[in-house]
Amino acid sequence: LLAAVISPSTCQRVAGEANLLLPCVTGHIDDCTCDVETIDAFNNYKLFPRLNELLESDYFRYYKVNLKKPCPFWNDNSHCGIRDCAVKPCPTVSKESIFFTVFCIWLLWTKRKNHGRCNLPLEAFVTDPTLCFTDIHSPDAEYVDLLLNPERYTGYKGPDAWKIWNSIYEENCKPFSNEKRAFYKLISGLHASINIHLSARYLLQDTWSEKKWGPNVTEFQQRFDEVLTRGEGPRRLKNLYFLYLIELRALSKVLPFFDRPGFQLYTGNTSHDAEIKNLLLEILHLAKSFPLHFDENSFFAGNKKEAAKLKEEFRLHFKNITRIMDCVGCFKCRLWGKLQTQGLGTVLKILFSENLIGKIPESGPSYGFRLTRQEIVALFNAFGRLFLAIRFLKDFQSMLLPMLKAQWS
Repeated sequence: LLAAVISPSTCQRVAGEANLLLPCVTGHIDDCTCDVETIDAFNNYKLFPRLNELLESDYFRYYKVNLKKPCPFWNDNSHCGIRDCAVKPCPTVSKESIFFTVFCIWLLWTKRKNHGRCNLPLEAFVTDPTLCFTDIHSPDAEYVDLLLNPERYTGYKGPDAWKIWNSIYEENCKPFSNEKRAFYKLISGLHASINIHLSARYLLQDTWSEKKWGPNVTEFQQRFDEVLTRGEGPRRLKNLYFLYLIELRALSKVLPFFDRPGFQLYTGNTSHDAEIKNLLLEILHLAKSFPLHFDENSFFAGNKKEAAKLKEEFRLHFKNITRIMDCVGCFKCRLWGKLQTQGLGTVLKILFSENLIGKIPESGPSYGFRLTRQEIVALFNAFGRLFLAIRFLKDFQSMLLPMLKAQWS
């Protein structure tokens, strides 16, 4: 199959030489003033190295999550028995031990968030339940090192996996109005990003002595090839870019919250924390400088009453999706599903709170608009999934182009 995702100029040239219409992911993005080429250049050459460094820092690599919550919708969900579906949580300290009591006293007095290897932080605020069902205060919630539990193909597939996505689309994504179509595109973009990661980090070799993950071109084509997907593949990838623009817009909007002198990223290492905050602000200023931002006002272009109604529908749909994630049988998939849905929920919270963000004082607490540490970690890691997915598209391009040339030379 020749349908593939390659660069605009090369795609058009190869298509012309072979007299073919290849699904080139290029040009204008629906409902936006931006195009694929502008995003590729911004993402791959300006944003990538900075955001990658940020997500590898201690503050952003640890995420607290309850993976033991039962599915609230059906009783026949089974857990994946494949070892790669498992999640390795950070080691914990027994609450019954004397050491734990001493540790807590020390933590409160020094305001340090250092818990051995895991740098466990205290929550900065009470969790805002506006868009997501979070239960991080549950006894079953644990900190997870995201770098030790990467998003990749685990072998979880088949009817159980499709049941999750079918439930999400059927119950929450019926595109009637422009606004509801936009919500569908957000979920479709999230789905596309996850599928790209699974294709780019596929289990290629599994022996008693070695496991090897890497890009699987065939898997990528099965998920995005225009012929195999009956024309849906290229649209899914366009929705990935649409979601990228939405999340990038939220990062540009939330800058005043992080730019206050009193805002700190505590891990216990004062000098390193200051460096990471500077890097964070550099990324946010870079996001703000993007020339073709999505106009979030187009989400709710009607009157105020209709806009309020649609915002409430968005919230209800999103709460439903976060609960569906508790039905995912693969725990590693559940981890990344929960993180990315909370990240997208935080994005919508930011876009819905423009007036409150505009009133944030330059110094002192921000009582009107707040983000918990959990939301901050989810926000940037969720965007990190998107910027990396777009990078992976570039890798698949370099692998697919020689195949195209060989078949038509």
